[in-house]
Amino acid sequence: MSPARHESAVRELRRHAPIFAALGDETRLKLVKRLSGGSRVSIARLTQGSTLTRQAITKHLRVLQDAGLVRGVRRGREYLFGLEAEPLDDARRILDDISRQWDVALARLKSFVEG
Repeated sequence: MSPARHESAVRELRRHAPIFAALGDETRLKLVKRLSGGSRVSIARLTQGSTLTRQAITKHLRVLQDAGLVRGVRRGREYLFGLEAEPLDDARRILDDISRQWDVALARLKSFVEG
């Protein structure tokens, strides 16, 4: 990899680091899963069946919003939250790239060991 390409890859990872940081928490992953149904959901509904308070869920939603993963829309007296597809697609693309790099490295190692 050329130095310019390497620097570009590093910048892209830094730009997307908040997404992975936000997804690195079990509670936030559960919220993402609950929001993955496609429709927007209120905090009251997200609280149902959870041991978390509205304040805790709000805090986690704020982290997800700051990372661009979730967007809240005001409807009447409440906010409805939904997932934003693009940041999740970006994260998946980055993980796919890393997976391909590992596949190449493992293939080279296998060739070295067996060759």
